[in-house]
Amino acid sequence: MAGHFRGSAPQAFPVRPQFSGFMKPCRFEGELRYLEIEGDLPTELDGTFYRVMPDPQFPPFIENDPWFNGDGNISAFRFSKGKVHMQQRYVRTEKFVREREAERALAGAYRNKYTDAVEFKVRTTANTNVFYFNKVLLAAKEDAPPFAMDPITLETIGLWDFNGQLPSLTFTAHPKLDPVTKELVCFGYEARGDGTPDVCYYNISAEGKFTQTVWMVAPVIGLIHDFAVTENWTCDLDRLKVGGEHWQWNPNIPFYLGVLPRRGAKGSDVRWFRAPNAFPGHTTNAYETDNGQIVFDLPLTDKNVFFWWPDAQGNAPDPTTIKADYVRFTFDPKSPNLDLPEPTVLLKRDMEFPRIDDRVQMKRHRHSFFDMMDPTLGTNFGAIMPVLGGGYPLYNCLGHFDHDTRVLQTYFPGNMHMVQEPVFVPRSDDAPEGDGFLIVLVNNYHNMSSELHVIDTRNFSAPRAIVKLSIRLRAGLHGNWVDAKDLEV
Repeated sequence: MAGHFRGSAPQAFPVRPQFSGFMKPCRFEGELRYLEIEGDLPTELDGTFYRVMPDPQFPPFIENDPWFNGDGNISAFRFSKGKVHMQQRYVRTEKFVREREAERALAGAYRNKYTDAVEFKVRTTANTNVFYFNKVLLAAKEDAPPFAMDPITLETIGLWDFNGQLPSLTFTAHPKLDPVTKELVCFGYEARGDGTPDVCYYNISAEGKFTQTVWMVAPVIGLIHDFAVTENWTCDLDRLKVGGEHWQWNPNIPFYLGVLPRRGAKGSDVRWFRAPNAFPGHTTNAYETDNGQIVFDLPLTDKNVFFWWPDAQGNAPDPTTIKADYVRFTFDPKSPNLDLPEPTVLLKRDMEFPRIDDRVQMKRHRHSFFDMMDPTLGTNFGAIMPVLGGGYPLYNCLGHFDHDTRVLQTYFPGNMHMVQEPVFVPRSDDAPEGDGFLIVLVNNYHNMSSELHVIDTRNFSAPRAIVKLSIRLRAGLHGNWVDAKDLEV
């Protein structure tokens, strides 16, 4: 290895925004029982909200390490009978275990094995998403297979290759669960290793059997972070060309949307639609119309959201100028014209992390929920900025958009607060779409601690309950809700 590690291990985290203020690493493992609750916690909430945050256990030896290069630390908030308990535990990846033995950081720059102090077999931090499938909890980062954990104890089971079935070296952090068949629809990019253009798509049955594998080649070697699935199609997002860092923004490359039949496909069946250069955000959902069109909703901006990775000339946008509109692409997947039609703007608001009622995943959705930045709401930016920390997009409220009426509702948690990604929980199995609760982790900069806000969609402007955590959880990436009945063995 071309090791870059020199001298003794750093004893303190670098004096950088991504390691300061609210973004100072948490590094907590343990249990907090009977969390303090203000308000009326719905007794309908019976299950666990899992989320993951990048949380380095040791100071990095790459001083300007990006904030999301930390070790995966899983939080489990267990709701039952009007009470909430919390557990938190790191994923025992190879990196985590070997660094704990060495008592120092051994991995170098983000997704760059040539900067490591030692050689790893599997280098992942498992820090991007956590989801439940076939009785195990899977912590995933898209550079490797996921790590399995016990959903009750959070003990790490180990690297998960689905009993030897996983065909690719990588696994998406955003698999999609079909609410009808219970299949997990997945893919891996750079699927044959770093720098390879190969994309591998696969379906996994509810019993954990791989039922289809399709290999494709992408038009550029790029980050394919998220995708959407309809009943008959998958849509992969291809963005950002590779450069000196693992990723580098290239403003001259089109936005590509790869469309593949969901079943019975060959690699040659993929069709790469193009649009002008843009940075797509996380997908909301996709579905098919009666006349065979695909409808696809997502945030979209013309700027490089990953501003810490500039283009080849060193250009990067001022982060305060980055805003994503909420857009809808509608197109014919069989069209001979591979140029995507211009999207319809659903909302000209700065938004991200959209979620829907997962019961309508892959079908027409009416309701979507998301993070939003609205500077007019009265956020005390002057007081927040000195303790903010850096490296994470800022959102001061939640949005609820009714796609039928075009009505936008807003939940504003307070003038010293910022929100993380929400999850939606239906009120009951047979409740109408969008009737239920949002659970969101909220940063309280007044007392530098975290809170869980529970919002009833029937009264979206006010919290139904606030759960006080008494500790500070730095910015996370993604999480999911699992009903208690689904956790029963």
